[in-house]
Parts: sequence; C-alpha cells; structure tokens
Amino acid sequence: MSQQHELFAPPKLSLTAPAGVTEPRLWVRRLAIWDAPGGHKIRDIPLRPGLNIVWSPDGFDDDNTSGTRAIGHGAGKSLFCRLLRYCLGEQRFADEAQRERIATALPNGIVGAEIMLDGVCWAVVRPLGIRRRHVAIAGGNLDEIAAGDGATTSIDPLIEAIEQAIVTPSVASLARLQPGQKAWPIALAWLTRDQECRFDDVLAWRSPASGSDAPIPASGRETGPRREALRAFLLAITEEEQEARRNEETLRVDVGNAEREISHISWDLGRRQTRLINQLGLADQPLPEMPLLLEVFRKASDERLASAAQLPSGNTADLAAIRRALQEANSELSRAEEERVRLDAQLPVEKQVLTLLSSEIPGLSTAAANAASQVCPICEVPIDRVLAEGCGLSHKLHSEAECRARLDTKRQEVGEQQEKIAALEARLKALQPVIALAQQTVRQAEERVQAIEDVRDARTSAWQAATRLKEGVERFAELSAERDELRKRLRGIEERLIKERDKLAAFRDKQGLTFGRITEKFTAIIRRLVNDNAKGTVTLSGNGLEVVIDVDGDRRTAAIESLKVLTFDLACLCLSIEGATRLPAFLVHDSPREADLGLSIYDELFRLMRELETMTDAAAFQYIVTTTTRPPDDVRCDPWLRLTLKGAPGSERLMARDL
Repeated sequence: MSQQHELFAPPKLSLTAPAGVTEPRLWVRRLAIWDAPGGHKIRDIPLRPGLNIVWSPDGFDDDNTSGTRAIGHGAGKSLFCRLLRYCLGEQRFADEAQRERIATALPNGIVGAEIMLDGVCWAVVRPLGIRRRHVAIAGGNLDEIAAGDGATTSIDPLIEAIEQAIVTPSVASLARLQPGQKAWPIALAWLTRDQECRFDDVLAWRSPASGSDAPIPASGRETGPRREALRAFLLAITEEEQEARRNEETLRVDVGNAEREISHISWDLGRRQTRLINQLGLADQPLPEMPLLLEVFRKASDERLASAAQLPSGNTADLAAIRRALQEANSELSRAEEERVRLDAQLPVEKQVLTLLSSEIPGLSTAAANAASQVCPICEVPIDRVLAEGCGLSHKLHSEAECRARLDTKRQEVGEQQEKIAALEARLKALQPVIALAQQTVRQAEERVQAIEDVRDARTSAWQAATRLKEGVERFAELSAERDELRKRLRGIEERLIKERDKLAAFRDKQGLTFGRITEKFTAIIRRLVNDNAKGTVTLSGNGLEVVIDVDGDRRTAAIESLKVLTFDLACLCLSIEGATRLPAFLVHDSPREADLGLSIYDELFRLMRELETMTDAAAFQYIVTTTTRPPDDVRCDPWLRLTLKGAPGSERLMARDL
C-alpha cells in the first residue's frame, strides 16, 4: 500500500469511526478558574468535540477601531494549554516564576475541569496557590466540588482510569517504561506539545525551558525511548517484537563482552608468548603458528626440565658427615679459644703477684745481714757490747736464723711463682698451633659444606626455573584453549544474533503496515493543506523515525519541518479516531503558526479540522489550537471560536489581571 500512491492518485482523506461512537472517548468539556473555593469565578470556558480555537489577536487583528495595536503574546494562551494539561494529570501548570506570580495573586486560587471519559464526566479540581487539595471524582459536580472542602483524592484516580480504559496496561511494558511508571503522562506529553519545542521535531514533546517536569521518556536528549513509546501508542510494536528486541540487546551485549574478553586474552597470550620464546631460547629460530607453536614450547620446556633433573644434587650422606666434622671442629676451636682467653686473663694477675713477692726480697735480705752483726736501734751500740755492758733500752734482739728462714721462704715463693708464669706462657704458646689447626679445619669443613650446598642449590634453582617454564607453557595452553572456546561461543552468539535481527526485520515489515496507514493519512492531509502535487512518507528504520514531505522537491525549511510535525500529529489523530491506536482522539497545538507555518497552510488547517467533524456521524475527536494569527473568517465564530484573549488590559488576559 505504501508504494501504490506513487502510481495512482491517492484517495482523499477519509475517516471511519468505530460503530456506536457519539463523542470522543476523552475530551475536556469545560475549564474553569476560581479565585478561591466558593469564590469568584474568573473564567468558565466551555469546550466541545471537534475544533476549538483560542485566539489572542495580534496587531490589528482584533478590529480595534481605536487604532491601538493589540498585544497577542502574553495573554495566557500557553497558560490555558498548561492548565488543561494540569487537569489531565500533569504535575505542574507553569514554570516556577509564573507559578510564584499566580500564587501571589491568587493564594487560594483553583482550576477545575469537566473531563469526559467514555461518557462519564470526571470532575477535577487542582490548586493554583498555597492550597494542596487535588480532587478527581467520576460523576462529580464540578461547581460543588470547587466550592467545598471535601476529601482529597489526588489526581491519580483519573490517570488510572485513562490508563485502564484507553492507554491499557500493556502499553507500559511495550514502551519499556520504568517499573511502576504510568504511560498516560508520556502520551499526554505527545498530545500536548510544549510551545517551546516550536514543532521542530516529531519526537520533541517537552522542552527544558517550559519547566514542565516531564517524565522520561517524554523529555531528554535520547529520542530512542520516545520512539519506542510512540510505536507502543500506535500499536506498531508487539510483545513478540519486544522479546526479540530484548534478546537482540542481550546478545549484542554478550557479543561485546565476549569480544572484549577475547581481546584481553589475546593480549595476555601475546605477552606470554614473547616471554616464553625468550626464556626458552627460541628467539633465533623460525617458529610455527598455533597450535604447532604450543608443541614447540612443550618440547623445549620438557628438555629444560630433563636437563635440570640430570644436574648433580650433592651427596646427602657426605654433607651430613661434613656438617658433623664442622661441628666438632667448631667445638674444638671454641675450647682452645676459651682456654687462650682464660690464660690471657690469668697471666697478668700472676705476674703482678710475682712482682709483689719479689719486692719483699731486698728487705728480708737486709734483715738477715743485720741480724749477723746487730746494733742497738736506739743507742746504735753493737749488740755484742750491749750484751757485755748491759743496756737499759734494748731488750729484744733479732734472730739471725729466723731472718734467714723468712728470706729463704720468700725466695722459694718467688721461684714457684716464676715457674707458674712460665707454665702459663708455655701453655699459651702451645695453644697457638692448636687454634690455627682448628681454624683451618673449620674453614675446610665450611668450604666443603658450601660446595655441596651450592651444587644442591644450583640443581634446585634450575629445577624450579624449568618447572615454572613448564607451568607457564601449560598456562599458555589453557589460555589458548579458553580463547578458542570463547571464539566458538562468540560464533554461536553471533549466529543467534543474526536470527534475532532477522526476526526484527520481519517485525519491521509488519509494522510497515501501520506506518503505511499513517503515510496514507499523512499524504492526504499534506495534499489537502498544500496542493495536489505534495506527498509525504512516514517510515521507521534503523536510523529512527523518518518523516518526509515532498513539495515540488524535498525542501528542508523551518516551515516544512514544522509542517511535518503538525501533519504527523493530525495523521495519528485520524488513526485514533478510527480506534487504531492506544491514544485518545485528543490533540492540543499551542501556537503552531509561531513555528513559521505559512499563512495559507495555516488557514487551510482550520478548515480541514472543521471538515473532519463532518466525516463521521459525530465529532469523534477534540482538537484545541491556540493562535495569535487571525483564524479564517468562516471559523472565527461560534461554535469553533471558544475563547478570545488579549495581552492588555489585564482584565482581558486569561487570569483577568496582570501577573
């Protein structure tokens, strides 16, 4: 179908609403603003199924006879749209600065709406100022609820009802939303684009400049999640496709992980291979590729291990005997050294004793000589004469025998001491060769022990090195096998990935039917708005959602880009009227002309939407559009013109005052 319109004149735009439809499944019947609960009603705006125009004249469009130029901007058009969105479940009705101004002017202000959902009127009341009462009641009376202080229900009952009745719970899973995330706020973002998005792109729904606090994926840089949500709303995706897509993503991640692991192992193998070649002494010879290279490594490492095994290990019995001899030699040397130290300490003491003994000899010798011819020590008269003549002073005479006996005894002690010293010195002298021999024996034993240990250590070191090389070769083999297994696994994953991508390609063919229907509506609307030569296509490919308008050639201007967005929304609205989407036939366009849309096209837009009302037994949609550009005369009247706002004076603005 998508190719036939190239060969035949496309059919005119037509609609086939489901049987029994008497009104849109979701539409806003009324929007009202109060300065306080039960207080003055600032605005009470009735709305209708079909086309609803909110006009803010700009320039001389208001036919002001006074000649005063009207101010179309700042009258409250966007605030009106934001309040509609607020009553339909959005969390904020303005940016922070505007909310503060409104709260200051209307601290107890409230906004309410009558929202029709499958024939049931929901009364919704939400605060504009410091009040925190949010109410959404099915079958409620808006004026009574707005005037009272009843219980707070929050806005959640309405959102849940829309989720169950129109959007359906399956959309959340098909759109791959976060657990617990509702789909209706996402759909609402698409159906009520921010004016700040300027109709720049089909997937531009919420702008950071608006302060909308829009949920992901309704906003953000990544358009992929919004594209998936759009497909879910348009029934252009199935659970089977989602499952295939999840499988494709999982397999794609597995492929990436396997490739990274293979790359790391290959790097490790290269490093190990270079090291093994150098350690095994194979750098100077040509080497084969794997797996033959592994056999070369194993052969060379086995040879290293065999060579190490043939090295002498040293005689263990000899080593034990030599260590015992070394121990004995050390013991003998220690005994000799200890004796020498003892003698070296004793000899000076004995020599000192000899000196003391020798010092007594002269006195004893003099005493003996004196005893042989004695003189009185007092009167100095020879003893013989004293004895002959008598002396009253000297009564005690020295015994010559006793003096000589003492002298002889002392001389004997001196001689004995000299012999003792001589014996000590002789022993010291005799110890010198003993010590020298013991030292030599110790050195020889140590050298023999060291020699045997060196031989043993050399063999041990060589064996350990050869063993490590062998282990390195086997680890190289393990890594090589691991890489081969990973490559095999990767091939299996890639084959499964190809199959899943083939499934996705088949699903894309099926979804092409949905986008073919969108293209039919899209082309019919383009021809209606521009001319019969215009055509358009809407396709979904691996590059994303592509919307093309051909007006005397593929021209890409700001006006054409905004026309793409406008026409795409209207084409999807037509499918919603026919019950072919999970969206209500509800659409709000805030000042589309401000996105450089041509005036003739803009005028034709209003007439097209008026005609859509007549294509079914009852107007099965609601289209709300705000504009500063003067609508065509034939629709700038009741019932299509629902509200006229002005930027000045303040009483003509939406809130009936300057903010």
